[in-house]
Amino acid sequence: MTFKKIGIVFLGLSLLYVGQARSQEISPYVGSRACAECHEEVYNNFETYSKKARSWAHIQRLAPKLTAEELRGCYECHTTGYGKGGFISYEKTPHLSDVGCETCHGPGKKHVESGGDPDLIRGKISQDQCNSCHNEKRVRAFNFKPLIYGGVH
Repeated sequence: MTFKKIGIVFLGLSLLYVGQARSQEISPYVGSRACAECHEEVYNNFETYSKKARSWAHIQRLAPKLTAEELRGCYECHTTGYGKGGFISYEKTPHLSDVGCETCHGPGKKHVESGGDPDLIRGKISQDQCNSCHNEKRVRAFNFKPLIYGGVH
């Protein structure tokens, strides 16, 4: 490989890294592990008991049977912040690949950066906020029932 080709490869990899770092820098999402620093017990319960905490594994199991478009349709409900500045791909944003705290409580970057200002995060969750994913159409299609506190808190 010539010096010029090595330089081009290095430049390409550098731009890819900077792009990934930049996308995480401007994202309003921080990932559930950031929540664990202050909310350790709730985080541990969520990780231990909630199926949502393992939603990426469900996508991976079905992925071979789905088209790319169908797969992207899964991301809205089975990742954190897809299409809203959060999950992009497993390679770029693995910390957002499962349903996490911010799926229900909203993006947490400002909350974390403020040292935990409760006005910068959604504390109380209602059934209405769950309806974007847990709605009648999806209940029929996937045979699941919405659970607000199903192993989460």
